[in-house]
Amino acid sequence: MDAKPHWSPEADFSKGKFFIRRMDTAGYFKPAETPVARLPLVGFIYVASGEVLADVDGTPFLCQPGHFLMIPQEVPFAIRYYNDAVGYTGGYDPSFLPDAKLLRYISAPLHTAFWFDEGAFMSELFNMLANAYDRGDTTFIEKGVDLLLSRIKTNRPASIPAAVSTFLESVFDAEKMPGTIGGYAEEAGISSNYLSRLVKHCTGRSVGTWIDIVRIQRAKRLLSSTTLPIIDVSNSVGIEDQSYFSRLFKKQTGMTPSAFRKRMQG
Repeated sequence: MDAKPHWSPEADFSKGKFFIRRMDTAGYFKPAETPVARLPLVGFIYVASGEVLADVDGTPFLCQPGHFLMIPQEVPFAIRYYNDAVGYTGGYDPSFLPDAKLLRYISAPLHTAFWFDEGAFMSELFNMLANAYDRGDTTFIEKGVDLLLSRIKTNRPASIPAAVSTFLESVFDAEKMPGTIGGYAEEAGISSNYLSRLVKHCTGRSVGTWIDIVRIQRAKRLLSSTTLPIIDVSNSVGIEDQSYFSRLFKKQTGMTPSAFRKRMQG
């Protein structure tokens, strides 16, 4: 159980561009003292279950399941209580992202909610970000934060078409094998070409790129935590050609699967 606020005023975030920590508190927890912090980063809280009461510059925000709260840089805030809270907390330096993205910088707290399948998708995305952070995988972190911000729009009904949301939720579904462009297009009820154009327009990345991101992310997890032969890892992420898998893995990570495993398990 990690019930303490993750942003103590004494913590030094000056050298980090991004951090994320899992939040898991049993029962009701109210800090004996409620220190007010000012992060040099854009802070965030995502609640998968339970609730968290945060005070941002004197305004209370009750975060319940599916809720996401962003806190501007240097704005005073404090955690008033946790109640069976499970989720993620963290922060990022806006300069961490190479392009000027909507919501890269914020001047006021932003509190939004993700419901049902969208909430499951966000929970999996945060889980993958936390795993990538533990490994020091800055490439996936950059892409993951980019995707996170693309999902948070002030005008949510017009932010991302339903077909794109369906695709992203499906490709990040931990229970599904990464599929093909045709399969995702059929699931969304549109043509492959139209899905490709929509995804590229809304996220800045192609359908194939997102599929490869998820495949390599899952392959990293298997290489780090299992002794499966490389060919079985390749098959487990939907690539039958081991040579192609090895080339793709090296292109994405700069290392062969074997070298990556040796480094992570060494």
